[in-house]
Amino acid sequence: MVLFRRQLGDVLRNERMRRGLTLRELSSEARISLGYISEVERGQKEASSELLASLCDALDVPLSAVLREVSDTVAVEEQRILAEAAIERVPVAPARGGDVVASAA
Repeated sequence: MVLFRRQLGDVLRNERMRRGLTLRELSSEARISLGYISEVERGQKEASSELLASLCDALDVPLSAVLREVSDTVAVEEQRILAEAAIERVPVAPARGGDVVASAA
């Protein structure tokens, strides 16, 4: 299962690091506690729209760009999960006697 909050945290962390900011610097700029930002980045807390707006302002990145990137990463992860599920399915082959048997790999 793909968790939106984990993908969002990854995108926010990558953006913070790309800009060369520490958690402490982002915390000060966004006026959000360092611990809370850390939990959001690790996907442990859901971020409210107000919190996201503050983080995006502090990172000088449009909220729409962050959400678009999260959407793209969610889509890639969903495709990966579907591909893995397809690989795990074993083709059904007729057995002797006309019974249909599926083998678990």
